[in-house]
Amino acid sequence: MSAPEAAAPVATSAAPAANHLSLEQQQQIATAQAQAAQAAHFAPVPAAAPTASASLYVGELDPSVNEAMLFEMFNSVGPVASIRVCRDAVTRRSLGYAYVNFHNVVDGERALETLNYTLIKNRACRIMWSQRDPALRKTGTGNIFIKNLDASIDNKALHDTFSAFGNILSCKVATEEGASKGYGFVHYETHEAAENAIKHVNGMLLNDKKVFVGHHIAKKERQSKVEEMKAKFTNVYIKNLDPEFTQEEVEALFTKFGPVTSCVISTDESGRSKGFGFINFENHEDAKRAVDELHESEYKEKKLFVTRAQKKGEREEELKKQYEQQKMEKLNKYQGVNLYVKNLDDEIDDEKLRQEFSVYGVITSAKVMRDEKAAGEAEESKGTSKGFGFVCFSSPDEATKAVTEMNGRMLGSKPIYVALAQRKEIRKSQLEAQMAQRTQIRMQQMPGQMPGGMYPPQLFYPGPGGFPPQGRGMVYPGQAGMVPRPRWVNPNQPQQMHPGAPMPGYPMGQGFPPMGQGRPRGQGPRSQSQRGGAAGQQGRPQGPPSQGPAGAPRGGPGAGRGGYTKYTGNARANGPAAPAAPAADANVLTAAALAAADPDQQKQMVGEHLYPKIAARQPDYAGKITGMLLEMDNGELLHLLEDTEALDAKIDEAVSVLRAHEVEAEKTA
Repeated sequence: MSAPEAAAPVATSAAPAANHLSLEQQQQIATAQAQAAQAAHFAPVPAAAPTASASLYVGELDPSVNEAMLFEMFNSVGPVASIRVCRDAVTRRSLGYAYVNFHNVVDGERALETLNYTLIKNRACRIMWSQRDPALRKTGTGNIFIKNLDASIDNKALHDTFSAFGNILSCKVATEEGASKGYGFVHYETHEAAENAIKHVNGMLLNDKKVFVGHHIAKKERQSKVEEMKAKFTNVYIKNLDPEFTQEEVEALFTKFGPVTSCVISTDESGRSKGFGFINFENHEDAKRAVDELHESEYKEKKLFVTRAQKKGEREEELKKQYEQQKMEKLNKYQGVNLYVKNLDDEIDDEKLRQEFSVYGVITSAKVMRDEKAAGEAEESKGTSKGFGFVCFSSPDEATKAVTEMNGRMLGSKPIYVALAQRKEIRKSQLEAQMAQRTQIRMQQMPGQMPGGMYPPQLFYPGPGGFPPQGRGMVYPGQAGMVPRPRWVNPNQPQQMHPGAPMPGYPMGQGFPPMGQGRPRGQGPRSQSQRGGAAGQQGRPQGPPSQGPAGAPRGGPGAGRGGYTKYTGNARANGPAAPAAPAADANVLTAAALAAADPDQQKQMVGEHLYPKIAARQPDYAGKITGMLLEMDNGELLHLLEDTEALDAKIDEAVSVLRAHEVEAEKTA
């Protein structure tokens, strides 16, 4: 008879016992067998063992392990009542552990004995009885600590070594990225078993390494003991010793404070002193008096540093706290007074920057960031300006006034961008939050979600080939005389479309009537390939390229800036052409030309020049990145058009945010 068949009668025979239990007893049994947050229905155990649990904890699981895999494994031992893999509430990814509930305790014991440390997806699982009472889990009774373990000792090897001294509830070797950290824990069922293990294993060799075994001490208790040791130290550290000092001289210096048990001066391979050492006193009072009197005292023209000796980990923790404290003090000191200035002219130096901002208050520092000097440059050379700098005022009010007055002002030949300085991680988190918010709004405003069938207007940035990216952006519903088009199209990317064909990324029969039903406003000259099959279009006879609605010359009001044809999403058929801002240069967008344009057209003008540069680097994300960057200040955008490195940095930052968001979207899908 197989294991499941043999166990089945036990589970079924336990059910009638419920008829003889009181309501209180049945509630106790149900509580004892409840499974975490989602309790399954278990058959109650006999009244003789009302507190027995048949729930197992299974840990060290691969994230891809699911309930079906565990059921196939544990059901071979006995009938399984329920299985639950614990998952993250948001991402629904496995947390690496699960609970398996059997119908009776016998099957649970058998599973614990036969399946513990079985490989699942090439990882040894760790099985123990589930203990739902946190008070019992955290008592620490029977829990021992083992250190100085060999790297080859894993959970199973540790369990096999210590199982001879008693029943083990849990056993684990601490690891980091799969590698042993050299210590572990074994939790016995009884205190006597733990004492027995300590007695026989402490100081023994395991894989040729002497191990230490002792009772596990909670972190709070360990910290309190460390504080006691700090208050009653006897070991003293001394540094800044002259290399000529001998150990006898140092010992003689300290023995006048009390008996010294040991004195060591650290030396290099040649025996020369490294300038520091340790002195251990018999009494704490003598050690404290030596520190108080000798610290920062001069001995043979050397100022000595004398303090309580610290362990390396304690010293590193203390230095880390000091660093973090200094960092926070510095941040608080400059909060609201430090300004970030960019799009600076190459001729602007520290002194010029200080002069321009000094009218708004007292400046504590002003610095233009520069590249390091190249090899062979003169010593007086300052390096090439990076185009940005920092100005620090003495008060937040002065800084706020400077931001208000100076942001967007022409400094030299460029409009500068001025804002409060922010740390890189704060800027990145804000950008990620903005991206997530925009995505959430876009998801909420998908077609069919807004009343009246209206879709929110959005910008389209064409992808490769002049077409909008697949599945991105919003489109207007199809209306007579209205043709949704991208706001600009690269003339070097011909559009080959046929009458009545849907544009890629547009739903069929929605928002894209056949070619020729409407004409975009402000249409300029286009090549035959761009017209995409003009033959047969209504009111558009086949012939030479059109010269615009009123024969507008190239670069005139009928043409888009920089040779790009400009479209609007709500162009009406035969509508009058909207005049565009005059272009000073077909390929260069200047601050003067931008300032001369209407505010509504400025972003469009910048976008027409910005998009091709982004598309050349990131064609897949070009539309989204352009939309993100257009939220920046116009002066900052002009700087990006001129500075390739700055633009690349912004593109990389935006791509990292987009990809991080895509990963999060995949997790929540």
